[in-house]
Amino acid sequence: MLLTRRIEFSASHVCRRPDWSEAENRAVYGDEAHPRGHGHNYVLEVTLEGEPDPVTGMVVDLKDVKAVLEQEVVAPMDHRHLNEEVPPFDRVVPTTENLAVEIWRRLRPRFEAGPARLKAVRLYETEDLFVEYEGR
Repeated sequence: MLLTRRIEFSASHVCRRPDWSEAENRAVYGDEAHPRGHGHNYVLEVTLEGEPDPVTGMVVDLKDVKAVLEQEVVAPMDHRHLNEEVPPFDRVVPTTENLAVEIWRRLRPRFEAGPARLKAVRLYETEDLFVEYEGR
C-alpha cells in the first residue's frame, strides 16, 4: 500500500555555477540564474510504502511522518536561501532535481527501519512543474 503526505515550505535560491560566465549561466538556467536569486513556495509529497498493521489499520502513524518532515525538510529549509544556508547547496546547484535528491537523502534513513519505507518524493517548484525521485 502507498501512503502520501504533503507539506509546503518556502525557500529562495539561485541556479548558477560560479565557474561559468554570466552568459553561460543565463544560457543554461535563464532567469533562474539571476544573481540576487528568487523564491518558490515548494510543495513536497512524500510517498511511503508498507502494509497496514492488522491491529491499528495504519501503515504508519501520520503524526510521526509529519514530525520527520518537519525535522528534515521544513526546519532546515523553510524561509532560507538554499545556496547560502542549506548544505550541500553551497556547492551543488539547487535545481528542483538536486533538491529532490537531497530531500530523499535526508528522509531515507528515517524510514529504513519501517514500518513504512520511503518510496518516492515529488517536489513541486510551481503549480505545473514537479520532479519525482524514487532513489537508488
